[in-house]
Amino acid sequence: MSDFSSYDKFKKEAEDGGYYINDDTEFVQSLLDSINVNIDRYGYASCPCRLASGEREKDLDIICPCDYRDPDLVDKGACFCALYVTEDVLKGKQQLTSIPDRRVREKAKKDAENESSSENKSSTEILGKLKVPIWRCKVCGYLCGREKPPLNCPICKASQDRFEQIL
Repeated sequence: MSDFSSYDKFKKEAEDGGYYINDDTEFVQSLLDSINVNIDRYGYASCPCRLASGEREKDLDIICPCDYRDPDLVDKGACFCALYVTEDVLKGKQQLTSIPDRRVREKAKKDAENESSSENKSSTEILGKLKVPIWRCKVCGYLCGREKPPLNCPICKASQDRFEQIL
């Protein structure tokens, strides 16, 4: 569970996990304050840049750190709210650009898949297929299922190029 109480604690926890946070301390502190408002309001750390339903089960994907953080970091250099950024962004090697809300795209994609698969496939066919690749860290064995491996292994901090796709 992340500590959203202060910039310094949050930054240390992120770095201990192999992540970087935006170096604009005022901006980050305002995001952390907004997350704390959401904790008080809903009982969970909903992303301050998305509209929460107030129902934890419906919002599991947007509880910070959200399900979209790592894919956004890989593709865009920052998460949707720019709380987390890559090392390249911090060093000025990559400029931040607009980040589309992956949640909206994922929901539309899932809705289309559900409609298509319910018409064309039996439930045993659906259960037998993985929806995302499985990646393994060659250093420590950490496994994750996602479109691309994380930028850094959350366990041993090995870089993305140390991952192999196993399924």
